[in-house]
Amino acid sequence: MGRYINKGNIAFRDIVTHEYVDKSSLIPLINGTLNSENRYSCVTRCRRFGKSMAAKMLCAYYDKSCDSRELFSGLVAEKDKSFEAYLNKYYVISIDMTDFTTKYRNDKDIVKKIQDSVIKDIQGVFSQISVDDGDDLMDVLYRISDTTGERFIMIIDEWDAILREIGKDESVTTSYVDFLRRLFKGSGSDIVFAGAYLTGILPIKRYNTESALNNFNEYSMIDPAYLAPCYGFTEEEVGILAMRHNASIENLKQWYDGYKIGNEKSIYNPYSVMKALQRGVCKSYWSTTGAYDSVKTYIQMNFDGLKDDIIRMLSGEHVYVNTLKFQNDMRIVNSKNDVLTVLIHLGYLAYDGDTGKCFIPNKEVGEQFLNAVEDTSWTRLVEALTASQNLLDATLSCNEQAVAKGIDKAHDENTSILAYNDENSLACVLSIAYIWAKNDYVIHREYATGKGYADLVMIPRRNVTKPALVIELKYNHSSDTAINQIKQKNYPSKLVDYTGDILLVGINYDKETKEHTCRIEEYKK
Repeated sequence: MGRYINKGNIAFRDIVTHEYVDKSSLIPLINGTLNSENRYSCVTRCRRFGKSMAAKMLCAYYDKSCDSRELFSGLVAEKDKSFEAYLNKYYVISIDMTDFTTKYRNDKDIVKKIQDSVIKDIQGVFSQISVDDGDDLMDVLYRISDTTGERFIMIIDEWDAILREIGKDESVTTSYVDFLRRLFKGSGSDIVFAGAYLTGILPIKRYNTESALNNFNEYSMIDPAYLAPCYGFTEEEVGILAMRHNASIENLKQWYDGYKIGNEKSIYNPYSVMKALQRGVCKSYWSTTGAYDSVKTYIQMNFDGLKDDIIRMLSGEHVYVNTLKFQNDMRIVNSKNDVLTVLIHLGYLAYDGDTGKCFIPNKEVGEQFLNAVEDTSWTRLVEALTASQNLLDATLSCNEQAVAKGIDKAHDENTSILAYNDENSLACVLSIAYIWAKNDYVIHREYATGKGYADLVMIPRRNVTKPALVIELKYNHSSDTAINQIKQKNYPSKLVDYTGDILLVGINYDKETKEHTCRIEEYKK
C-alpha cells in the first residue's frame, strides 16, 4: 500500500463501519464521465461538507489494489449498471494537498517536493519504468501509460490549499498552476487519465474571464449541477437521522439547514448535524473548526453598499449578488460582489440561484456573523446590535416609550437602505431593529395569521423562557389601531400550540412627525 498510489480502502472502511449516510450516488455520476471529454471534474464546497469523505469513497471504489465490493453492499451505487464495470479497475493516485502545505508551508520548492514524493511512490509499483533526470510527474505517468496501456484515476483533495495558504508567493502560485496544467491540459493528458477528480473550497482560479483549467467541469456552491445532493445532508437524510437518535428535526433545521444548493432546496451542514446527534445538543460546531478572521476581514472592506447588505442579511433579508466577476482567489477581492461571493464559497452565506440572492442560512452561521461583527472596528453595526438588545429588553419589560424611541433610532440610522416613507421599508426597519432577538427567537416576517398578516411573530426557541411576541406595524394610524388589528384578525390563534406567555405589540409610524408610538399588551388566553 502506497502513500499516494494504491492507498487501498481502509479510509473508506473506517467511514462505512460507523453511522454512514449513503452518498455513493456520486459514483455513477463520475463513472459517466470516465474516458470521455468530461473526464475532469472539480467539486468545491465549504469546510466539512463531505468532500474528503467522497474522495476516500472514490479511492476505495476505483483502486485495483484492493477488493471493495463488500463496502458498497446495499449502497445506491451497487444498484447502478456501471458499478461492475469500474469497480477496482484502476490505479488511483490520491493526494491531499493539505499534507504538503502543512509540511512545506515556507518552502518555495513545494511543487517539486510534491512531484518528487509522488514519483517515488509510483516507482514502488512500476519498478520496471525508468525515471530520467529532469522527468516530472507527467513524464513518468505518460511513460507508464505508453508502456503498459494503463490509465490512471487522479484524485486531489483540497486542490486549492496551496493557493489559499501560500498564495502570497506568486512564484509558488505560478508553479503550482503550471503543474496542474501540465497534468490535465497537456497533449498526453487524455492518454494518461481515465478521469480526474479535484475537491476544494474555491473553484479553479480565473485569469481574466477564463479558468486556469477550462477543460474541467466545475460543481460549486453556486453552480452544483446534478451533484447537488451528493454533498451535505438532505432534508430526508436528516429526518431519518433525527428519528434514529430521537432528536428534534425542528432544532436541527434551525441550526444547520438553510443552504439552497442547485435544485436542492434544503441542504444541512453534515458535520454539525452529526456532532449535534453525537453530543445530544444543538450548538455551533462547524463554525469552531476554522477561524472566522476571514469574515471579519471581508465585512470590514470599504465597498459601497456592503455594510448595508450585511445589516439586511443579519435582519433576515436576502440581497442580490453578482457572482460572475470573482476570480476565485481570496486575495483578489475588488468589490462588494466579490466579498459576498467568497463568503458563499466559504459557507458563511447561502445562495439562491433562482433569485441571484444570498443570505445567512441558519442560526449557527448567524452566530458566527454576530461574533465577527462584534470583533470588528465597524462601530455603527456594533452600536446597532447593542441598541437591538436594549430594544428587546424594553419590549419584554413593556416599556412602550423606550420601544418607540428604539424604533425611531433604527429608522433614522438605516435610511440609506430604506425608502423613508414606505410601508414595506417600515417592516424592514422592524426586522433590523430586532436583529438581536434572533439569538432567542425564531422570527417570522409577514407571518400568515387568522385573517391577515402580522409584521413580525417571534416564537421563543426551545429552552428560552421569554414570551412570544406578535408585532403589528401601522402607517399613519395609531398604535391602538395596530393592537386592535391583532385582536380582530385573531393573530395569536396561529400560536395555539405555544403554551407560554404572549405579548401583543402595536407600533405606528406618523408620516408628519416621523415618529413612532407603541402599545404593548399581554395576551389573555
